[in-house]
Amino acid sequence: MNEKVSINPKKRRHHHPRVRQRKAPGTSPGTIKVEPDSAAPVISVLCYNRDTVIEKQGVSIDELPTVLRADCRIWIDIDGLGDPTIIQRIGEMFQLHPLALEDVASHHQRPKVEEYDESLFVVARMPTHNDSGFATEQLTMFIKSGVLITFQEIPGGDCFGLVRDRIRKGKGKIRERGADYLGYALLDAVIDYYYPLLERFGDELEQLEDRAISDPDPEVISQVHILKQHLLGIRRTVWPMREAMNTLIRDESHLIADETRLYLRDCYDHAFQILDLVETYREICADIRDIYLSSISNRMNEVMKVLTIIATIFIPLTFIAGVYGMNFDPESSPWNMPELKAQYGYPVCLGAMLLVTLGLLGFFRRRRWI
Repeated sequence: MNEKVSINPKKRRHHHPRVRQRKAPGTSPGTIKVEPDSAAPVISVLCYNRDTVIEKQGVSIDELPTVLRADCRIWIDIDGLGDPTIIQRIGEMFQLHPLALEDVASHHQRPKVEEYDESLFVVARMPTHNDSGFATEQLTMFIKSGVLITFQEIPGGDCFGLVRDRIRKGKGKIRERGADYLGYALLDAVIDYYYPLLERFGDELEQLEDRAISDPDPEVISQVHILKQHLLGIRRTVWPMREAMNTLIRDESHLIADETRLYLRDCYDHAFQILDLVETYREICADIRDIYLSSISNRMNEVMKVLTIIATIFIPLTFIAGVYGMNFDPESSPWNMPELKAQYGYPVCLGAMLLVTLGLLGFFRRRRWI
């Protein structure tokens, strides 16, 4: 992982899994249909070269052509997909394919790479994690010669803060390279953001493992099940992202420089490492479940052992009490329980019960049953 990623918590909200709104059957291909609850778009522009950085926030679609410079690489970031007109006009301005624009407005896309005439269309999913659980936000980007256009679902923050700082301060090679390198930097930030999430999941798994041993309760299994579902969601997201990275590395395109492909291999390796961590944590979830079941079984065995010892001790005591509780009349025959006539019969009987109890306890201790 090249650098730590930062994220604005104000932006993050939980997306509950649900069936997304789709176009009516038979709708013309390339029709842009946005989600009813999508936020209004906010356009930001970064123009940069080796010597200059020009950054503007809240640019309107009408003034967008006036802020673009031919001598700079350009990053246009659109946060929010609530206005299909803006998406359509961006497509017309930069000759983006209608089918790709249709996918931009559809939030349910899986990570992929598609090549059109003069652009590469890339779909990725940025992870989100809050108190409600794990979810992802769709990121779409168009890589063109000297221009990178990104669309995000939710305005108000992302995991690209360090990338912007590198552009502003001229750190690294980003201001010397083309739009393809900027696309790599954004994909690298997205993939790297899965690491702190997995670290958090790893810490939670350690705590659950300790609880499964020391204090097993049904809540442990419930939390393990939730974590397992989150890990499954990460696997379903990162697996196609890894394939997308492989496509960018493998397929020849004049929009991706050979040197950028070397860096994309690093993204591919990170995605592979994330999948390895996910599989490891899923195995740990299964181990915690087994530990929980073993702990519950051991606790039950301890309870049953104590109850069995108590019952075993009281069996001979119950026998003695039962024998001397029989209704025999010692007056009618000397063989009818003559102990009832003994002066110290009661304390002798209690003493015998005490000796039996102590003898059984000593026997159990020698056998290491207690």
